[in-house]
Amino acid sequence: MKQKKTVLVLFGGVSSEHEISCLSAASVLSHMDIDKYEILKAGITKTGKWLLTESPEEMIRNGSWETDPSCREVLLSLDTEQKGFYAKTGDGWQHIGVDVVFPVLHGRNGEDGTVQGLLQMAGIPCVGSDTASSAACMDKGMAKAMISQAEAADQAKCCIIYRAGCDAAEAAEGADAFFSGKYPLFVKPARAGSSVGITKVREKKGLAPALDTAFAEDSKVLVEEAIVGRELEVAVLGNEDPAVSKVGEIFTAGEFYDYEAKYDDIGSRTAVVTDLSDEMENEIRETALRIYRVLECRGLARVDFFLTDENRLVFNEINTMPGFTKISMYPALWEASGIRYPALIDELIRLAAGTDR
Repeated sequence: MKQKKTVLVLFGGVSSEHEISCLSAASVLSHMDIDKYEILKAGITKTGKWLLTESPEEMIRNGSWETDPSCREVLLSLDTEQKGFYAKTGDGWQHIGVDVVFPVLHGRNGEDGTVQGLLQMAGIPCVGSDTASSAACMDKGMAKAMISQAEAADQAKCCIIYRAGCDAAEAAEGADAFFSGKYPLFVKPARAGSSVGITKVREKKGLAPALDTAFAEDSKVLVEEAIVGRELEVAVLGNEDPAVSKVGEIFTAGEFYDYEAKYDDIGSRTAVVTDLSDEMENEIRETALRIYRVLECRGLARVDFFLTDENRLVFNEINTMPGFTKISMYPALWEASGIRYPALIDELIRLAAGTDR
């Protein structure tokens, strides 16, 4: 009998997206095949403590897992000959071997290469991109620069402002001049996800407050022209020979697809696109593949675009660990493309482990 792989699902994290990570992890866990995997669960609290837990999915989903008596302090082993973790016991520490880690972590301290670097040092395969690629994709300014250098996609005009030595009023004057007084603009943290800290600015007086909001999340901020158009997304899956899903579209009930619109507003919805020409769908998929390869992604990513009325396709952003909640676009797009959620998880683990089918 083929031995089961031991897969540790890592969730939570010191991030403004902690709760979303818990929702995603609960969804992933509910779709993992217990006949194929020995499943371990470890959560990172908002203060950075790592806990091995036997909590059921519902406790992870609602955030009460931290109070579960089953929780044990757990430490990552950096000894590549003892791949895995050490969990605290009554009189010491127990070594727990792990074949693959699925880091269902969103945002800073999880999706930005930090955890990927730890796992790389420990010699433990993990689902998703490596340290450098995760860091580059998380940093919107860096990703834009790499895509621009490679001429991989059309992008919105933007400028970057750094918090160090920055006077918000002066920076607002500079941004207003850069865009020749044209509004609306978006002000967004360079390294935050789930649209946290983003403000749509309609006039000059809103720039300084928007910068303050973004600087609360990151020391580097993008000010970007607003692109009016349809919000489209595709899911990418694979390593050297990645595949691209069908195209999905976001219909937001809010001013834009911010955190509330994504996770709280019942008026927002997503759907698979059916009205694009074959030529446009191919352009979207091919552009997503170019971006994925330029940024050296592995495993998975969701690539987001705008499509204007003039059929101008504009790259928005890339997510190397997109949401896996029950309403998230990434698994939904693969479901629509013929890969059901459990099979998607199997493929992600296979890609991480580097094993053949």
